[in-house]
Amino acid sequence: MRLTVDHLTSYRYDVPVRSVVQSHRLTPSAFAGQKVIDWEVTVTGGIRGARHRDGAGDVVQGWTIAGPVDGVAVQVRGTVETEDMAGVLRGHRESVAPDCYLRETAPTRIDVALAALAASASGSDCLAIAHAMSLAVSDAIAYRPGVTHAHTTAAEALALGEGVCQDHAHVLIALARARGVPARYVSGYLFATEDGTPHEAAHAWAELHIPGLGWVGFDPANRCCPDDRYIRLGSGFDAQDAAPIRGVARGAAVEEMDVTVAVLQSAQ
Repeated sequence: MRLTVDHLTSYRYDVPVRSVVQSHRLTPSAFAGQKVIDWEVTVTGGIRGARHRDGAGDVVQGWTIAGPVDGVAVQVRGTVETEDMAGVLRGHRESVAPDCYLRETAPTRIDVALAALAASASGSDCLAIAHAMSLAVSDAIAYRPGVTHAHTTAAEALALGEGVCQDHAHVLIALARARGVPARYVSGYLFATEDGTPHEAAHAWAELHIPGLGWVGFDPANRCCPDDRYIRLGSGFDAQDAAPIRGVARGAAVEEMDVTVAVLQSAQ
C-alpha cells in the first residue's frame, strides 16, 4: 500500500521565548515492510543540527530555533510504501540488546491488577501468550478519547477501564515485562482501522520480542498486529521515550500545542 502523510505540529507561546531546541524521531523506520518514496520535515525558522541513528535503529534529527520565538510549526510531508509483514519487524538494523526492554519505567510500572492480568494470559508458546496478552488488554480497556492524559500510567488506565492507544500500549508493555518478555513502545501513523472506519492518524502500539521471530508488533487498540496500514516511526521504553518530537523552550512562557495529521492512500 502507498500512503501519504501530512502532519503539522504547531507550538504557540504566550510570550516570546529566547530559543527552542527540538529532537525529532519523524523519519520512517527502514525495514522489510516499509520503503520511503519521499519524505520531508521542515521547521519554521529552524536550523538543522546533528543527525544520527540511535541504538534502536531510529533516525534522530536535532533542530534549533533562535529567538525571540512566539511560535514554531513542524511540518511533515511524505509518501511511504508499506507491506503487510504480519507485525514482524524484519530487516530492521539495531544494536540494543532486547533484554534492555525488560526495564520498568514510571508509566509501565506493574501493580497487583496488572500482574493478575498478565498471569491470566495463557498459550502454548511465547507468541501465543503475547497474542493472549494483547487481547486481554483490548478487552480490559475500551477505546475512548479524552478520558486519560499524556501522563496516565498503565495501572491508572487499567483501573479506569478506558483510554487511547497510548494507554493500550503501556498496559501491554507492563504485562509483557511482568511475564519476562521484552517490550517497547512504538509511535507512527495509521491509515484506518481494520474495518475501514477513520481513526486517529497519529498512532501508537507495542512491540514484543518473540524467540525465533524477533520484534513483533501488537496493537490492542485495534485488536490486530500492524499491517500495511501502519507507518512505523520509532520506539522507546514508553510514550515519552518514543515521542516523535521532544524539545525545550528557553524562557518563562506558557506553551500551547496543536496537532493535525492526515494519512491517505495514494495511487501506485
